[in-house]
Order: sequence, then C-alpha cells, then structure tokens
Amino acid sequence: MSDSARIVIIGGGVGGASVAYHLTQLGERDVVLLERDELTSGSTFHSAGLVGQLRADPTLTRMNQYSVELYRTLDAGWTECGGIKLAATPERMAEIRRQIGWARTFGLPLEEISVAEAVELFPLMDPEGVVGAAYLPTDGQIDPSQLCYALARRAREGGAVIRTHTRVLGIKTANGRVTGVRTDQGDIDCEIVVNCGGMFAAEIGRMAGVRIPIVPMSHQYVVTDACHDHTGLPTLRDPDLLVYYRQEVQGLVMGGYERTCAPWTAGLNAYDAVPADFNGRLLSEDWPRFEEISDNSRIRVPVMADVGIRKLINGPEAFTPDNEFCLGETEVGGFFVAAGFCAHGIAGAGGIGKVLAEWIVEGEPSMDVWHMDIRRFGRQYRSPSYTIKRAVENYETYYDIRYPGHERSAGRPLRVSPVYGWHAAHGAVFGEKAGWERVNYYHSNLSGEDERPEGWAGRLWSPAVGAEHRATRTTAGLFDESSFAKIEVTGPDAAELLEWVCDNRVAREIGAVTYTQALNRRGGIECDFTVTRRGEEEFLIVTGTASGSHDLGWLRKQAALTGSAARIADVTGQYACFALWGPRAPEIIAGLTPDPMDFPFMSSREITVGDVPVLALRVTFVGETGWELYCSSEYGLALWQALWAAGEPYGLVAGGYRAIDSLRLEKGYRVWGADIDPETTPYEAGLGFCVKPDKDFLGRDALDPAPERRLRCVTLAGPRAVALGNEPVRLDGHVVTRVTSGGYGYTAKESIAYAYLPVGPGARVEIEVEGVWVPGVVVRTPLAP
Repeated sequence: MSDSARIVIIGGGVGGASVAYHLTQLGERDVVLLERDELTSGSTFHSAGLVGQLRADPTLTRMNQYSVELYRTLDAGWTECGGIKLAATPERMAEIRRQIGWARTFGLPLEEISVAEAVELFPLMDPEGVVGAAYLPTDGQIDPSQLCYALARRAREGGAVIRTHTRVLGIKTANGRVTGVRTDQGDIDCEIVVNCGGMFAAEIGRMAGVRIPIVPMSHQYVVTDACHDHTGLPTLRDPDLLVYYRQEVQGLVMGGYERTCAPWTAGLNAYDAVPADFNGRLLSEDWPRFEEISDNSRIRVPVMADVGIRKLINGPEAFTPDNEFCLGETEVGGFFVAAGFCAHGIAGAGGIGKVLAEWIVEGEPSMDVWHMDIRRFGRQYRSPSYTIKRAVENYETYYDIRYPGHERSAGRPLRVSPVYGWHAAHGAVFGEKAGWERVNYYHSNLSGEDERPEGWAGRLWSPAVGAEHRATRTTAGLFDESSFAKIEVTGPDAAELLEWVCDNRVAREIGAVTYTQALNRRGGIECDFTVTRRGEEEFLIVTGTASGSHDLGWLRKQAALTGSAARIADVTGQYACFALWGPRAPEIIAGLTPDPMDFPFMSSREITVGDVPVLALRVTFVGETGWELYCSSEYGLALWQALWAAGEPYGLVAGGYRAIDSLRLEKGYRVWGADIDPETTPYEAGLGFCVKPDKDFLGRDALDPAPERRLRCVTLAGPRAVALGNEPVRLDGHVVTRVTSGGYGYTAKESIAYAYLPVGPGARVEIEVEGVWVPGVVVRTPLAP
C-alpha cells in the first residue's frame, strides 16, 4: 500500500464515496479512500433510500437538489417517482402550505393537491382523516448500495484509490494538524484526513482528540411481501402518524420515527462503542418498539394489516443532537468530517460530497453551511450525557411541527446567568440557545393589548413581548445578555490579526468600540460582531450567542493561516452582561455611578455601578440610548439588583429576547445567520459603511460596492400577516427572492420583513404568507423614531 497521499478519506459508505468523487472532479488525484470492510458495509447498505429535497434549511435544500441532478446521471437505480406529504390536521396543512411557499424560492415544483389526487397517485392509502397534501414530482428513491458503488466507480475513474479491508487504528498529528493515519496495513502520511466514518465517526474523531457528537440510533423499517400491482408509486410520508412508505417491486418499504427510540452502544456516561466486527450487520429485530409504527401504518395503508413481512430491518444510523449533518474542518487542522447523516444522508450525499470537496480544495465552502458546520457544537457536547439527551429528543420529535418560537427541553437548564433565579422568580419564560437559558419574555409583563399575528406566527406569541417593546421605547428596558459570546484577542500580534480579519478599522484608540464584519475570500460575511479595544494588545469581541463557537473557530483558523501568535480565548462565562436601553436610561444610571456617562456612542469606559466595577459600552441593538454593562460574573446578581432598584421609580421593565428582535426589526439591525451570512457581502447587506477599502483585509478584492441586490425592508399591507423567514417574495409577478427575517413592530404597528431585492424604496412587492400573497412596499429604515 502507498505510504503517502495528499488526502485520506476514512469510510467507504455513500458519504466517503461522494467526497472522493467530487475531489477528483476538482482535480485532486492523490486521494485514498480506506474502508475497514467492504464498501456500503456500515449504514449505507441498510438505508431506506428515500430522496426528499425540501428542507427547512435553504442550504440543505439546495444540496439535495444537486443530489437529484447528480443521481439522474448515475447508473444507480434512480427512480424519479415523486413524493407526497400528507396532512391529517389543519396545523399540519398550514405547515405544508408554508413549505410550498419555501419551495417556490428554490424553483421546486411542490404543489398542493387534494385528498382525491393523493389517492389517485397512491391508491393503497386510506384517505380517512386526511385534510390535504403536497406533491413534489422530482422527489424519488434510489438503491443506496448501487449509489455508493456508482460514486466509487467515478472516483476511481478520476484517479482516486480505494482500499477495502483496511482498518484505521489511529490518527497522527503534530503542531495542531494531521500528518497521517495508522492502519492495520501500514501508515500513510497525508496532509488532510476526511472522517466519513458514519456510525464510527465519533470513535475515529477520538483518535485525533476531536469530539464529534453523534449517537448511533436503532432505526427500523419493514419490507413487505408482494401486495399490489401498481407501478411508479410515489414515496408517501404521513408525519402525523410518524410513518413513511416507498415502493419495493410489488411490495412496500415502511418505516417511521417512534416516540420511544433506542440509542445503540452510547449511554449517559459512556461514548459509543460499536463492536469492531460490526460490518455489514444488522441489529436484532425489535418488534415491541416497532409496534407503534406498525399500528399507525395500517391506519393509512390498510393492506399493511394483512400483508406478509419479508424482513424487519433494524440498522444503526448516526444521529446528531440537532438533526443536521456534521461537516467541515475540526479544531485539528486538516482533519475534516462528513458524518451524522440522521437517516437522510442518501438524499444529501451528492450535495455533501460537493460541499466538502470544495471546502477542502478552496479552503471554505461555497454555501452557507453554518447549520451543518461541526464548529456549531459547544463544549457541552463533549459530554455523552448531554449529547444523548439532545439526540434522543431530536429523534423522538422528528416529525413534530416546529412552530415559530418552539423551544427544546432536553438537557435543560445547563448554562445559566448569575440572575437566573431572579428571572425565574419574576415570571420569566425561558428559551435556550447554545445551552444557555435566556429570557424570551416575562409572563408578569402580560398586557391587555391584543396584537396577536394571524395563523402560524401567532401560535406561540405572547402579548408580553409588546409590553416590553413599548416600555423600552418610552421609558427603559433592562435585558440580560450574559449569553452573548465574548472572545478575547490579546498579545503583540492581536491588532495586526484583527486588522486583517475585519473589514472595518478596529485597531483604533483604547476604549473605541467598532462594529465590523469578518469576510471570507469571496467577500461573504463569516462573522458579524463588535470589537472593543481595551489596551494596546487587548481586544474584546462580542458576538451572538449561537455564533460564538463559529467565530472562535474562524478567528483561530485565520490566526493559524497567517502565522499569528495572538491568543484567542473564549471568555463568555467570565462576564455577565446587562443592557440598559431607553429614553430614561441616563437618569436611571446617573444615580448609581459617580462617573460621567457622557462618553460618545461606540466607545467604552471603566466605571462603577453601585458596588460593582463595570465595563460600560455605549452601544445599542434596539435603537435607543443606553449601555451594555459588563462585569465579572460573581458581581452579576448585585449589578442587576442595583439597576432594577434604581429603575423601578422610572418605570423600568425587564425584557427578553423576543422584544429585542421586534425592536431591532424596526431599526434595521441585521442578524447573522438570517439577514447576513457567508453568501452575502457587506454592500449587499447595507453595511458598506463598515468597509474600509483603503486598508488590506481578507475578502476586500472580491467586494463589489454596487451590487445588483440589496437587503431591503418591506412593510406588509396587513399588519397581522407576519412573515418569519423563507417566505417567497414576488416582484412584477415573479418570485425573485425569499424573506430573511420578519416580525411585528409594536411601535411602527407594521408587519416587517427583510429580503434581498434588486429594487429600492417605494417599490411594490408581494410576500406569500400561509398561501396568501400579501402586498408590501419597500421602505427606508428606521421605522421608529
């Protein structure tokens, strides 16, 4: 066996074969794929083979669309039979209609069909209880093993070498990078290792000291005897009954996601331990656990009550804690992962291979894959207990409707502010992000004003949000932002590194606060944060709660690429952060500090507030005067109590993150991951004021200061018709884009949405909200004074 290669791929399933093929498509020839047994012998061979394209994540939808385009060109048994999704409740039908709207933004021909039309397409179904359906004619099914072999064949034709019966025993590293792999057939030196190990991926990750939070889950489906003489049946999903079906010759494949799932080999206090000889094998049949799915299947397809069963397939599938793939480069340089396919890896395999190959060759992905990036998982996922709790919850709620504002419950509470007890005692309704308990709103702030949005947006709405919003605009609001991620960049190289990474000039005078973006080489926005200069060699970055691990990883990667010796540290938990904003904020804080508070906007000062030493930043995310106040965490409760006591006589109201979101919508502030992302540039996003083209920074040369589209604010004609994100936007009768974010502005009394458009203020558009095209107009921001 060759003792060196540029790229070594571990795992001969559909993921590894796809990555190998796409690497050769990009010109890589020195590629070796290692498989411990035969190709497909992990999870690929027992996958059900359904290929559905539309997902809640726009990037994953595009990846799945690419998969279908690729599968049409392969000799792998692709059958473009179409797919039906049923609704047995009005709520499910509302969800489907939203998805039909999303599909329009991708050019997917998803259409609503009647119950009678669904029966005509899938005659075996009983329509009783079904209220509607959707049909996507370009969905289909494929033989997973044939798919893997077809991709492997193309990879070989492109120059890749595939070595079966070669077991990886270890990963060699030096100075934070991979240098090779150890196998039972000898060592291979390499520059890059790609972990496509499927259910073994976490074990392989541990060889390199990397945590890949996946859990092998037992997933079951049955293959029936012949029971019909139909041809070309579409796939059928009935999420209200937790089941799916596809044709298998003259029989059916039927499976689902039961409410009592079974993790395999992993436990609350133990990592996964897949047996070394578990190759091409299945788990024992578990009919008692499958009973719920079996009973439900007979309701929708009555023939399931009498048909013979050829086989109950019980195979382990690797699930992540959030049902999204694990993709990308880990904290060990050159060690990539493509795993955690969550039983929909066959649909995504083509796109996975394409995205990861581009990532390896070009240094970054071509699409916004943050929801799939391995870096999204915080340190809490090193815990097998936390990981399995989240993965189990995810599996058992796989088909649940996710209403806006839906919150998960597993593994909570975990990360809490110093003021968590105060919030709970005062009626806080908590949400969770990145493991942090965060106040959504306070039930004690409920008002009598009825401004509930119509339909979907109003499902988990609370009038308390409007009360907190209005109080912040008219008196003052106090918000606990301790969950905001905080990153210190220090050392002699700190200023130089940040000047290269940031599009704005951040190495300014001590005390300066700078709002900036960090761009990729295409000019897309990788990070969006503030930088406070605290000393000659000391900078504090504050970024979004969910962005912390991403931004930390991005900064460390750029430091490594440039040879910077700057120290980059996550200090989130060391500091509490409270925001005091509103017209009366200056009066409230004046009685608590001897320090003058007249320092200018976007600057900082060390002060005391009551008994507490504080770093005060004159910034805002709601468009009102005030400060973000940072203190060491042990002072947090004392600081909050001092602010609350001083503010009560002025009408101070404690508020939550949902009020912040409504307030920022009116003022036009952007949110990374929704309004801005690695595929949008500062000029497109209306953030050109941050760009300093007279200095050198990453991505500068890719920027176009006069883009064809820009992020625009749209107000809708119906204030109760609220867009939330992904709804199609129509201009001159044609769908041209989708909503990035939206909500209700309680001061403006408008339904507000943002979208990238080729037109400016005054232009008329339409946004589809729950199947109805609502007129809207492009307006300037801010919408509130």
